[in-house]
Amino acid sequence: MSMNLEREKTSLPAAQLPNAKSSSLPKLLFYGTVISMLASLYFIFIFAEEEKTMGAAQKIFYFHVSSAWVAFFAFFVTCVLSILFLIKRKRIFDTYAYVSAEIGVVFTLIVLTTGPIWAKSAWNTWWVWEPRLITTLILFFIYIAYIMIRHMDGVWDKKARLAAVFGIIGFVDVPIVFFAIRWWQTKLHPIVFGEGQNQSGGGIAPTMLVALLVSIAAFTVLFAYLLNKGVTVENMKLKVEQYKEKIRESLDK
Repeated sequence: MSMNLEREKTSLPAAQLPNAKSSSLPKLLFYGTVISMLASLYFIFIFAEEEKTMGAAQKIFYFHVSSAWVAFFAFFVTCVLSILFLIKRKRIFDTYAYVSAEIGVVFTLIVLTTGPIWAKSAWNTWWVWEPRLITTLILFFIYIAYIMIRHMDGVWDKKARLAAVFGIIGFVDVPIVFFAIRWWQTKLHPIVFGEGQNQSGGGIAPTMLVALLVSIAAFTVLFAYLLNKGVTVENMKLKVEQYKEKIRESLDK
């Protein structure tokens, strides 16, 4: 018998698997995501005024910043749940941490994609090796490594412990990404909020701020929906492996 499957079989009792039929949370998150995303599109493209210099291209800003927020929040969730996993050694913490890391990687990729598109309009260049971009790219590769660890061969709990360490250490780069343009000089990346002694920053128009806050809220609801769906899928995969192992045991008898 596979030691991996034996460990997995005893690590997540069936009682911990959610009952998809009785739970209304997935439906609430789905409808909440649809409504909030439609609202954010209205505020971004209709309610918010158009930036005078960049014009319609500035609208990418809302998706760029909101994706960055989700990525940072997802890695924060991974960090916290990785700590809980190392303390409690409960499989459910590990599952949530892993799914959250996957979501964080996807939204970091969105950040690294929308950023150059916006940069081309604002700076007339696709990419500049400046502090925030470099640290964001490093963050992306750290959590790619986290996911690769999870897909290595070996006993799952050893992989989970190693990945948890990566998940905790990797989060250290998140505040570095945020403060990069404040700690190091940068010619291109703007400071919108928090520049100078009064922390006022360049600022944005009131309608733009409202659109940004609505889009961040919508993307946060989307994160919650994806996290719930991802954990459900991972639990279903584990349940299938448990059933397959039982069938192998019955055939070996």
